[in-house]
Amino acid sequence: MSGLLRVLLNASSTSQVFRQCYQRGINYGTRSLHNAAAQQREPDEKTFDKILIANRGEIACRVMQTCKKMGISTVAVYSEADKNSVHAHMADEAYCVGPPPSNLSYLDMNKILDVINQSGAQAVHPGYGFLSENRVFAEKLAEKNVAFIGPGTHAIKVMGDKIESKLVAKNAGVNTIPGFDGVVETPEEAVKIANEIGYPVMIKASAGGGGKGMRIAWNDQETIEGFRFSSQEAASSFGDDRLLIEKYIDNPRHIEVQVLADGHGNTLWLNERECSIQRRNQKVVEEAPSTFLDQDTRKKMGEQAVSLAAAVKYQSAGTVEFLVDSQKNFYFLEMNTRLQVEHPVTELITGLDLVHEMIRVAAGHPLSIQQKDVGINGWAIECRVYAEDPYKSFGLPSIGRLSRYREPTDIPGVRCDSGIKEGSEISIYYDPMISKLISYGKTRDEALSIMCNALDNYVIRGVTHNVPLCHEVLRHPRFVSGDISTNFLSEVYPDGFKGKTLSTKEQNELKAIACAFYAWQEDYARQYLNQNRLPVLGKEISCWNVEVELENDFSDAVVTRKDNTYEVNISTIDGDITLSADWSLTDPVQSVSVNGGKPVSVQCIKSDANGEFSIQYQGTLFTLKVLCETAANLREFMPEKIQEDETSMLRSPMPGTVLSVNCKAGDEVAAGQEVCVVEAMKMQNSLTSARDGRIRRVCCEPGDSIGEGDLIIELE
Repeated sequence: MSGLLRVLLNASSTSQVFRQCYQRGINYGTRSLHNAAAQQREPDEKTFDKILIANRGEIACRVMQTCKKMGISTVAVYSEADKNSVHAHMADEAYCVGPPPSNLSYLDMNKILDVINQSGAQAVHPGYGFLSENRVFAEKLAEKNVAFIGPGTHAIKVMGDKIESKLVAKNAGVNTIPGFDGVVETPEEAVKIANEIGYPVMIKASAGGGGKGMRIAWNDQETIEGFRFSSQEAASSFGDDRLLIEKYIDNPRHIEVQVLADGHGNTLWLNERECSIQRRNQKVVEEAPSTFLDQDTRKKMGEQAVSLAAAVKYQSAGTVEFLVDSQKNFYFLEMNTRLQVEHPVTELITGLDLVHEMIRVAAGHPLSIQQKDVGINGWAIECRVYAEDPYKSFGLPSIGRLSRYREPTDIPGVRCDSGIKEGSEISIYYDPMISKLISYGKTRDEALSIMCNALDNYVIRGVTHNVPLCHEVLRHPRFVSGDISTNFLSEVYPDGFKGKTLSTKEQNELKAIACAFYAWQEDYARQYLNQNRLPVLGKEISCWNVEVELENDFSDAVVTRKDNTYEVNISTIDGDITLSADWSLTDPVQSVSVNGGKPVSVQCIKSDANGEFSIQYQGTLFTLKVLCETAANLREFMPEKIQEDETSMLRSPMPGTVLSVNCKAGDEVAAGQEVCVVEAMKMQNSLTSARDGRIRRVCCEPGDSIGEGDLIIELE
């Protein structure tokens, strides 16, 4: 038996205790929140005494952090589902505004106005989403003489309408995408316009953003279907079902420019963010700056963004989004009149606190910096960590309670913006984002290395999450080289994301880790049982003959304990491998070094009495089985469970609400035919039959709430 693996197991623990909500702070790694110019302002500068944050989760916590630094009292609003949330406990005051559905709580502006009256808040920061780009809400605040920490109502109105914003952008000298500038009224009109523009086309909601109400169509049939789904999603998310159609730029990069403006005639551009890694038109990975832009293109995009902001007399922080083709031609996409989800990467490379500047501008102060003060210092990368299953369409929502949770903020250069803690629930009512994980380094390579390490050390238990996808994207040669576009995921994973593919060397390393875990836990159990109060007779064991299985690949192994060291001989290894680790049962993350190399972090998510281990290794969760010699010899007599044929069953791939059922018992359906539409997290998903057949029974009806795996349709 060839191959020697030495495993050192140390009982020391580096477990981390969760900090209480009121002690939570944003870890900005090695970057300061403010640049030199901002730090020179008067310390007693008057802004507001009390601010209400009309939002929830991580963005509410993010705004509160800056408010506390400025000595401003904060008011939180929360739904019944969020009564134990971090943001509700973090605020100085908190008020319940209704039941879980957002239209009955966070979107009910009258309830929020009532809280403003009760609390005496002088200003409102809307965060992003919900009421952040609602002109009526801003107008109602103005009527009450309450400051809206955002732009004026004119800018919200004009830029919130994609049709009108495109016309304004043209008049301001901003490059725009060819398309139809009016409102598309019917599916037939959509098909006609699409043929005039030329496929592919983008069908999108006139109001709103965030990927909702957007569909790409490559032919007439997809245009008809896209019109239906986009209008329904737009009505559900924004209360406005108007649509527009424009040319879809194939293989584009999504690059956006951060702008900052005050009421004194100052408008700045704060460099760009690359947001091209997306699924379903929603961003997953962002970075600043972009690997693609040169200084000349960067300057042109920034100046056009400033021109657009000036055209609508913009005041506050905002983002102008562009699509950029392979020749660095750029086209206006939309302007978001609010703080963006990905604003931390801009903060880290500029040293600015954007929320701080927004509050100052809303209080009537000029910006604390000038354009000449804005530079690019280092590199920042952000991963949006979602409670999603990346193996299903790159991320279908997952719900559940976080049974164990630990952020990797003890790593230098890591920032984690979140609004949850251990025990928090990811519910069906809101966006499934767990946190924004951000890394900062002097170079892109350093920022990438820090991010991968942070993902490996991020402990998330109780829900399925997209860490495997983020980890693999960041390690992919195309991403590392900067060869990316908004089509990256579909091109790199044409058959869907399958997780990390292990090399032979990595397979053996993972097997060795599982064998070491097995022997170490056997020793630990024996030490516990041999205590005086629980005497167990039996000879000392220092050597185990085991069989280890990984993805139906079996290897014999011998594990030997020598003092605190375990030596593992695996039959399939050519040559010697030494593996050392500092492991503890109380720490969910183990640091492992192979052949004396740089330590990598692994997590043993689960181990059971049957010898099954679930180990997170290089971002992906792998299942291995380690059997003692006796059990391995008996394995051939154990019949394998025959998998049930489920081709006749359509189960829901995600939790959600049934919007429509398009068939009934006895109907004939064809493979690929839509039979049901399920809404999850404000996104509508068309579910189709896997094969031809006759409907035996329909197990749900419109309005039903369903869970992941629930049976929807059964064929004969």
